[in-house]
Amino acid sequence: MTTRTLRDLIPDFAKDIRINISSVILSNTQTNLSQNQLYGCVLACTYSYTNADLIAVIESMSASILSEAEILAAKSAASIMAMNNVYYRSMSQLKDDAFKSLPAGLRMQVIGNPGIEKLDFELYCLAVSAINGCGTCVNAHVGVAQQAGVTNSDIQTVIKLAAVINGANTSSLLA
Repeated sequence: MTTRTLRDLIPDFAKDIRINISSVILSNTQTNLSQNQLYGCVLACTYSYTNADLIAVIESMSASILSEAEILAAKSAASIMAMNNVYYRSMSQLKDDAFKSLPAGLRMQVIGNPGIEKLDFELYCLAVSAINGCGTCVNAHVGVAQQAGVTNSDIQTVIKLAAVINGANTSSLLA
C-alpha cells in the first residue's frame, strides 16, 4: 500500500482531512521532529483505534521508516495510554480531593523502559493522550518534552498528527 492508498481511504466529503494528511503527515517541513518521531506518533495514534483498514495502511507506510522496536513502542504507547488516560482523566474529574492522594497502583513500567529513546516514546504517548482527551496526561507528556528541548511548535505538530489521524479514522469509517 502507498500513501496514495491512505488518501483514497478518505471519502470526498472529508477533503479537508485528505489535504491535512498531505500537509501535516506526508510533507511536513515545518518541524524539527524526525521522520521516525512523526511516523511513530502517527502509528501509535492509529493503534488506538480498531480500524483495520487504517491500521494496515499506516503500518505499510511506516514499515520502511520505523524499526521493529519503534513499531512495538507505538503499540505499547497505545496500550498503556488506553489504561492511563481513562484512569487519570477520571481521577481529575472527581470532586473529592482525597482521591488525588491515593496511589494509582497500576503497573506502567513500559513508560520508564520503552525499548526506544525515552523522548520518542513520550511523544507517542502525548499523541495518544491527545486523542483520548486526558488533560492530565497531555500536560505531563508536554512537560517532559519541553524539558528535553522540544519546541512548542513541535509539540503542536504532535497534537496535529493526532487530530488528523482522528479525522482519518472517523471519515474512513463513514465512507
